[in-house]
Amino acid sequence: MPTTSRPRVVLAEEQHHSTLRRTLTRGVLVLFAAGLVTAGVLGAKGLTHNLGGPQCQATALGQNVTFNPSQTAYAATIDAVAERRGLPARAATIGIATAIQESKLRNLNYGDRDSVGLFQQRPSQGWGTREQLLDPVYAANAFYDALVKIKGYENMRITEIAQKVQRSAYPEAYADHEQQGRLLASTLSGHSPGGLGCRLDDASQGDASGFRKALEAELGAAAAVSGRSVTVRAPSERQAWSAGAYAVAKADQFGATRVRVGDREWTRTRDSKGWSWHKASSGLPATSVVVTFA
Repeated sequence: MPTTSRPRVVLAEEQHHSTLRRTLTRGVLVLFAAGLVTAGVLGAKGLTHNLGGPQCQATALGQNVTFNPSQTAYAATIDAVAERRGLPARAATIGIATAIQESKLRNLNYGDRDSVGLFQQRPSQGWGTREQLLDPVYAANAFYDALVKIKGYENMRITEIAQKVQRSAYPEAYADHEQQGRLLASTLSGHSPGGLGCRLDDASQGDASGFRKALEAELGAAAAVSGRSVTVRAPSERQAWSAGAYAVAKADQFGATRVRVGDREWTRTRDSKGWSWHKASSGLPATSVVVTFA
């Protein structure tokens, strides 16, 4: 005859072990989940801190644009040369936009036929020697020498200017970069104070003396070196911000760790805080700039 199965009797001891196993399993799962959450938070912070590599951001007119530190440093040179020559802000916009189109703000030692440099100027077309055109300051001056000969360039479309100065086969392409050039020029020239910031890796060493020489040669701003600091006393608040923006743009090159303009300060950091300026612990006169180096 078939037997009727009866429920298995579970001893109290087995119940205890079974409950203990379930408790331990739940505990391990909770700890594992907590670990995942912690790892996620730390990972997110790490991504925020490191994602995308060092970058500089120019913010003006309610918009922003980002470039790497090398590109931004070249843009600062182009703007500084225009500032030193006393040219209007429009000139720097045109110069930077042209360099973005021609070289993506890189000092190229090659190009179409014999073109070289930031503006892809050709020695065979009378722009200068190859060595001269690979000097960003010389190249920028050569560009502006040609630009200022165009009557009314300040009010012309950039495509027209590109055709006259660069003799480009694709002048319409320059219009794509005009806004980028305007944002960089506005922040670098001090017309948008505190608009330029860079998120950078830690500086291994600083070159205060080298920065002072570049500042005076490119921007024409007199500066004094004292230990690891360079001080600039500008003629106006706007020019102080121009010198401050130049310092931030060149921070990766010369190892600057802090830039102070008046009561505002940029501090070198790898996270997105490097894109903005903050209130300084102690203020300076509005026309004073102090740059500190590693």
